[in-house]
Amino acid sequence: MSLVTSLQLILPPRPRGTTSKFLCSLKNSTQQIQELSSSSSSSSSSIPLLPKLISFALALSLTSSSSPALAIPSLSSSQPLTTPFTQSKFVQTGLLNGKIRPCPSTNPGCVSTNPTSSSFSFPLPIPETDKQNPIQKLKEAIVSTQKNPKFVVLEDTPYGRYLVAEVEGGGFSRDVMEFLVKEDVVAYRCMATKVTFVYPFTTAFGDSKGQEERMKKLIDQLGWYAPTFESME
Repeated sequence: MSLVTSLQLILPPRPRGTTSKFLCSLKNSTQQIQELSSSSSSSSSSIPLLPKLISFALALSLTSSSSPALAIPSLSSSQPLTTPFTQSKFVQTGLLNGKIRPCPSTNPGCVSTNPTSSSFSFPLPIPETDKQNPIQKLKEAIVSTQKNPKFVVLEDTPYGRYLVAEVEGGGFSRDVMEFLVKEDVVAYRCMATKVTFVYPFTTAFGDSKGQEERMKKLIDQLGWYAPTFESME
């Protein structure tokens, strides 16, 4: 049995793609050692050479184990998850650069007055009769038209008064309604906090008209004019 064959039997298995490189390096090293041992044949007859070569090969195997193929990613890695499903789990609220946020791409039922949103709605002009306290009018309309409303944010910002309400959504979830009252205009965003994905599809499943209908009930209760693309034709 040759030396390389013997070493293949006793050495631990190596990752795929690195065995041939290791054996090639081992053959070269073995040839060098054999040349050195042949030059001192008088001493080689009294000292066994095979155990030394095995020890040398084991040491070479251990010191050359830093191959990139052995790298194992950490399970505790903090790399962000970027699938549509995981993105939909984190609902961001609050103003973005002083404006109502656009709708997330993972939330197809959302409506927003942000012009960069794919489901754009026009802001609501406040009529003269309600300009004294439009926030109060909004809160009254929300209580009248929505199930189990809860007002979680009401604050004055440099960009206007910001109101956030959580209301009952579908499937035991809560939907979020955001409003920014600035001068005589109300910008808003209405979206579900829970969306459904059906494997293996990466598009959320649900009624894309649900939030539009929610806002329509609210606007009807307010009695305000809501501009639409159709009304401008």
